[in-house]
Amino acid sequence: MSRASRTMTRGGFTLLEVLVATLIMALAVTGLLSALSTSLRSASRLTDYDRAALLARQKMDELIIATKAPVLAPFAGTWGPEVTGGLPIGWRARITPFEMTPAAAVGAPFLERIELEIWWMSGEQRRTFQIEGFRRSLLTQDDVAAGVGK
Repeated sequence: MSRASRTMTRGGFTLLEVLVATLIMALAVTGLLSALSTSLRSASRLTDYDRAALLARQKMDELIIATKAPVLAPFAGTWGPEVTGGLPIGWRARITPFEMTPAAAVGAPFLERIELEIWWMSGEQRRTFQIEGFRRSLLTQDDVAAGVGK
């Protein structure tokens, strides 16, 4: 090998080396873009969950102070698109007696459990979670008639 040819191979890259380097870079970029896409999907799903959690806390606060909410019967509703950012989100609640003294009379305090299920659509899949809260109530004549104290 002459001195001139040795200098040429030291000074540059062969076509094969350039092709291998290009292939390695293409694989690295593909892996990076795939990870980024997965990360963006997860962030979108988390944002939907955060919105639903915020609405759930708001609805639970409303139910805790709502004295006219039905007891022992499930009831439900949805939020409008102006609140949910266009995402279909709804709720289902049930209020039941939780702790009561035996043979309680009208006016006796007792504890009620509020079970709240939140649902939303993520694409074609329905996602849900449940929270519960408690409130203090006084036994009314309507409650006794509905069988709450039994």
